[in-house]
Amino acid sequence: MTTPHIAIAGAGIGGLTCARVLQLHGFENVTVFERESSPDARQQGGTIDLHAGSGQEAVRAAGLHDEWRALARVEGQEQRRVDHATAELVEHEPAEGDFRPEIDRGQLRGLLLGSLRPGTVAWGLGVASAAPGEVTFLDGSKKEFDLVIGADGAWSRVRPAVSDAVPLYTGVMFVETRHDGAERLLDITGQGTMMAEHEGLMLCAQRNSADHIRAYACLRASEEWRPSTTDLLDLFADWHPDLTAFLLGEPTHRPLYSLPVPHTWEHTPGVTLLGDAAHLQPPLGVGANLAMQDAADLALAIVEHGVRDGVRAYESVMLPRAADLAARTNPALLEMVPERPVRV
Repeated sequence: MTTPHIAIAGAGIGGLTCARVLQLHGFENVTVFERESSPDARQQGGTIDLHAGSGQEAVRAAGLHDEWRALARVEGQEQRRVDHATAELVEHEPAEGDFRPEIDRGQLRGLLLGSLRPGTVAWGLGVASAAPGEVTFLDGSKKEFDLVIGADGAWSRVRPAVSDAVPLYTGVMFVETRHDGAERLLDITGQGTMMAEHEGLMLCAQRNSADHIRAYACLRASEEWRPSTTDLLDLFADWHPDLTAFLLGEPTHRPLYSLPVPHTWEHTPGVTLLGDAAHLQPPLGVGANLAMQDAADLALAIVEHGVRDGVRAYESVMLPRAADLAARTNPALLEMVPERPVRV
């Protein structure tokens, strides 16, 4: 019996997890379509913590738990909060247990890519749009499939096949900077995550592998605002110099978006969504885990029930789960980054 032809839009960790689990269960006709030209076409982001009840279970379903565990940083679970004016430690949560070890997103993606059959990912062939059972590619060509899975992120090209929803700006801006081997910044950050806050401004730093740090200035701002380093230093002028040192470097501006809550759709045979394409939420530690959980759940439902009934079964669980989390993460973001007296 011929296995169904399944198209997955997007070679992020969600799409790759889905492809891996399907292949483990004998689904040979699975292709992941990715507009980027190669696995190394761009930086893959910072560190992510895989939770015991979601991301780690997806890794197990993908048969990669031991490989992931060898790369995971248990020490990365450490949480530190410092005073904005003195840079002194005021709260400390040491790394204990194994609930949410950290791993660089690029390492996890590489692990998933290496587990797939050669040729599974079609690099440089991006999806322009989708309809039930059909994909139109950026080069204008079209192809039919038994199932199209949108794992193509916040600005999904597959989402319009099931929903008119579009991401909305949350009002919160993250400005990212990156640092390598800076001893004082490493000391303040510790092995995991450091946070400081004062009057509507927040600074977060995360230690990645190889002594790399990604830092984020977080505040309410207009969607179009693109601050320079000088702008940031002016805003954080009354903070300790050891903390404003995190703001130095080339800024990357990240306005945060989310989909309306709840985001649901009527079951449409031949197409579905997972991860940010289905339920974009603020980056508060659940997005990657939820995407991987979606991916494993969808693949296993297809294995058990077939494409049509499997997708319906998956959506019946995924949609209310995502809505429940989104109803909590969106308010949590605004509580974490409150309004300032003067908004930029």
